[in-house]
Amino acid sequence: MHLRAVFRILGVLLMAFSLTMLPPLGVSLYYQDGTWLPFTEGFVVILVTGLAVFAIAGKEKPALRLRDGFLIVAMFWVVLSAAAAIPLLVAGRPDLSTTDALFEAVSGLTTTGATILINLDTYPRSILYYRQQLQWLGGMGIIVLAVAVLPMLGVGGMQLYRAETPGPVKDNKLSPRIAQTAKWLWMVYLGMTVACGFAYWGAGMDPFDAIGHAFSTVAIGGFSTHDASLGYYSLIGLEGAGIIEMVAVFFMFIAGANFALHFAAFYPLSRWKPPSFRLYLRDSEFRAYSMGLLLLIVFVVARLIQSGQYEDMSEAVTKGLFQAVSMATTTGFTTDNYSAWPGALPVLLILASFVGGCAGSTGGGMKVIRWLLIYKQGRREVIKLVHPSAEIPVKLGDKAVPSRVTEAVWGFFSVYVLLFGVMMVMMMATGLDQVTAFAAVTATLNNLGPGLGDVTANFREINDTAKWVSIAAMLLGRLEIFTLFVLVTPTFWRR
Repeated sequence: MHLRAVFRILGVLLMAFSLTMLPPLGVSLYYQDGTWLPFTEGFVVILVTGLAVFAIAGKEKPALRLRDGFLIVAMFWVVLSAAAAIPLLVAGRPDLSTTDALFEAVSGLTTTGATILINLDTYPRSILYYRQQLQWLGGMGIIVLAVAVLPMLGVGGMQLYRAETPGPVKDNKLSPRIAQTAKWLWMVYLGMTVACGFAYWGAGMDPFDAIGHAFSTVAIGGFSTHDASLGYYSLIGLEGAGIIEMVAVFFMFIAGANFALHFAAFYPLSRWKPPSFRLYLRDSEFRAYSMGLLLLIVFVVARLIQSGQYEDMSEAVTKGLFQAVSMATTTGFTTDNYSAWPGALPVLLILASFVGGCAGSTGGGMKVIRWLLIYKQGRREVIKLVHPSAEIPVKLGDKAVPSRVTEAVWGFFSVYVLLFGVMMVMMMATGLDQVTAFAAVTATLNNLGPGLGDVTANFREINDTAKWVSIAAMLLGRLEIFTLFVLVTPTFWRR
């Protein structure tokens, strides 16, 4: 374990993160909302802390090991969350406790979208922008961005990439060099954000809201600049409200797909060739993701029409379509009070978040690829009951999946279920009712945001102990459990 090297990189990453205080500072000065000081204080404190940590580490530049990568990722997310909470804690508007400020910061960086804030429309614009920016930065992972500049320090970054990248198949790279891989992923991410922002603007949003909602849409975060989320535009009677919702549906859908797949499909444009859309159809996970989402949409819309929840059939279609995509991709935007929908729809939408987006996306949940592998392996076991001697490999496309991958998927699934049960019991022990406890763990561990019961709209009313459990759940969900769990094993610390 090279602790000096770990602290050296942590210091550099903190110094880099201090620069993210400057855009909201600029927003505050532009709108003259009087909240420039908290971001100035945040910038100074984080920068000085990063310099101090960097100085303590010295000039040692040993090669990083895999264990060092896990430690850096875990430490950085914990320290980063605390640093991100500074402006929220000292701003005064909103007036937050330490627990609430940390909850909001963690929710933003993990792209969960759960909030303890109300009356958002009355807050300074710099605070609203800052929340949206936190989600955008967390969407692809601060570490992946940092990997692109680590070679300048003389340190390799492959270990960080392996620890940060979601999904069970982590060894696939877009390029032989990890720095180039990170840059390409960010190019796709940035390009998608710009396109989403212009689409929102063209649909009728003002530039401030368009930028903010583009950040949270592409990051699959769910934070909004309004209490009513995207339903705000229908409430004020904006002519393009329906178009805004459809823009959100489109970008939530593509943000829930594997970003490496997006890159592979559109890379031919760099050589003046047409995009290769066939790659999407060939990808087993994308096909399963699209089909599962389509079935959910059809069921939700049909149930809304059958129940007469909305007098206008077109409204039932748009509301059902939007909420199904939002919840299934773990974005968490809302246009209506879905918890009041008939029958099993509210629970079904919450359960859809357990699947979440594709591996390599900004979505939460257990990821489509894991559920697809579980289905394929279960199907294989049923067939082997009839043909015990048959050799039936689990395949994704035309390739057999190594047994170590399927074993890892089942290991993840078992730990996930066990952890969910433990956290739900902990929530209930703090005094939450069963529905609220179940929904709170689901919303945070799956990085979804909205829930049911007392956490349908926000987490403001639950007690501080439950909020700390939620904070842990959000971090575990963002780093897919094992990245943090590995740190508490004796094997990790053994020489």
